[in-house]
Amino acid sequence: MLKGYGAVILDGAWLTLQLALSSMALAIVLGLIGVSLRLSPVRWLAWLGDLYSTVIRGIPDLVLILLIFYGGQDLLNRVGPMLGYDDYIDLNPLAAGIGTLGFIFGAYLSETFRGAFMAIPKGQAEAGMAYGMSRFQVFFRVLVPQMIRLAIPGFTNNWLVLTKATALISVVGLQDMMFKAKQAADATREPFTFFLAVAAMYLVLTSVSLLALRQLEKRYSVGVRAADL
Repeated sequence: MLKGYGAVILDGAWLTLQLALSSMALAIVLGLIGVSLRLSPVRWLAWLGDLYSTVIRGIPDLVLILLIFYGGQDLLNRVGPMLGYDDYIDLNPLAAGIGTLGFIFGAYLSETFRGAFMAIPKGQAEAGMAYGMSRFQVFFRVLVPQMIRLAIPGFTNNWLVLTKATALISVVGLQDMMFKAKQAADATREPFTFFLAVAAMYLVLTSVSLLALRQLEKRYSVGVRAADL
């Protein structure tokens, strides 16, 4: 059916999965940093967090990908000679993709985490402090577990969008499954066949992700549901 290109596209699918997981890991870190800034009592830190979230969410993903890949590569090659490095720096497409998608979706997750933290009653933190916990212990023992439960629906949506956005990284030369499918389509002149196969692979990936995240949501919601009953 795929005229011998099945293994090649599967190899690209593995690279796509690595890109998605690595980008989401970076996005979670940046999202937590972003929400820490946005909820900070220090005004300029809160302003900096709001600026990051607002600007990044307002620029199209493809524009940011091209800007970071080509602009970042040009910047590195301008700065390199100043630091005594005269060789041409060729930016790795996978590293650029991970950095770009992580940076973009970190802004989205900061908004998701912010909404989840703000939905937690203030009395929860106050109760933890009353028990003698430090602010660090209150954050990780009291607030974060509740935040995860509240953030899972928004996190799921961001993960699905990020997974689909990985297809955009092929424009900078990353040999993911979209790149491999295009090569196969150009060679066989049957684009519908190969892009339909890629669409099916994305659907499988997102379906498995939904099942896994639903199980995670059930795990964190067991006590709440029991209390509601």
